[in-house]
Amino acid sequence: MSQPLTDSHHRVHRSLRISIVDKCDLRCTYCMPEDQHFLKREELMTREEIATIAKLFVERYGITKIRLTGGEPLVRPDAVDIVRDMAQLGVSLGLTTNAMTLDKHLDGLIAAGLKSINISLDTFDAQRFKTITRRDGFDKVHANILLALARGLRVKVNMVVMRGVNDDELLRFVELTRDHDVHVRFIEFMPFAGNGWGRERVYTFSEMLGHIGSVHSFEKLNDDPHSTAKAYRVGDWPGTFAVISTVTEPFCGSCDRLRLTAEGKMRNCLFARTETDLLSALRRGEDIATLIEANVLAKHAMLGGLPPFKPESQEEVLHDLSERPMVSIGG
Repeated sequence: MSQPLTDSHHRVHRSLRISIVDKCDLRCTYCMPEDQHFLKREELMTREEIATIAKLFVERYGITKIRLTGGEPLVRPDAVDIVRDMAQLGVSLGLTTNAMTLDKHLDGLIAAGLKSINISLDTFDAQRFKTITRRDGFDKVHANILLALARGLRVKVNMVVMRGVNDDELLRFVELTRDHDVHVRFIEFMPFAGNGWGRERVYTFSEMLGHIGSVHSFEKLNDDPHSTAKAYRVGDWPGTFAVISTVTEPFCGSCDRLRLTAEGKMRNCLFARTETDLLSALRRGEDIATLIEANVLAKHAMLGGLPPFKPESQEEVLHDLSERPMVSIGG
C-alpha cells in the first residue's frame, strides 16, 4: 500500500514533473541564456531509469499525476516510448511542448496514451515570436495547436506575460477561448538564472484581470484544491483562461508538485536552491526512498525559503530564487 509523501507543513504531494531532456529547439530569451551548456548524453536519465524512478513514486508514494517536460521533450528520440511507459503506470499524464515538431509525433503520442498537452506560446505576432524564441516558427506552432485540438487532446496554451514585451496580447489569447475548447494559462514572469528578470517586468495577476475585465465579463470557476492556476470563463465560450500568480500571490500552501530534472535531481519546489541526486544513488544500486523522503521533508513553506514579492518594497530577493535557468529545471 502506498504511503503519501507529506512535508513538514502537512502538504501531501501527488504530482511529479519529470524533465527528460535539457535541450530545446527554441532558445526563448526568458528560459535559456545565450551561454547555456547542455548535459552530455550519459548524464541524462535513460528511459529505463525514468521508468524505475517514476514507478517508485507511483507505487510507493501514491503519485497520481505525471507531466513530462524539458527543455523540449520531443527533441529526445525516445520521447514517445517514455510517454508509453508513463501511461502504463495508470496516472493522469501530460506533456509540455513548444509544438514546433508536434505534428511529426502526434500519432505516436496519442497511440502511446497521451490525452493532455501543454503548449508554450507567448505571442501571436510572427516577428515577436522570432525575437522571443530566436527563430522563425509561429505558423508551425499555431497550426500544431489547432491540430492537437482537432485530434481530441485536452490543450492548454501557456503564455509567460512580460511587461513591455507581450502584455498587449492578453485579449488576443483570451479570445482564443471563444473559438476553441482551449485552456489558456497566463504566467507571471518568474526569476531564473539568466532571464533578465526585474520587478518592473512583472505584469501582475491583478493587472491581468483588470485589463481583461475592461473588455470582457468573466466568471470565476472552481479550481482543484491543488491547482496552481486561478481559472475563469468568458460567458458561454467553450474555452477557459487562468492566471498562475507565482510571484505576486504564491500558492505554495496548497502546491502538491515535486520535480525531477533531466539528470535525475529531485527538487521539492520550482524555486528550490538545493537538490537531491537520485540518479547517482540509483546507479550505485542504493535504495533512493530515504533520499526522496528527506527531500520532501525539507521543503520550505513558501518560495524556496525566500520572502514574498511585495510591490511596494524594493527589498525582496526574488532574483536569487534559482541558480538554474528554466530550461534545465523543467516547465
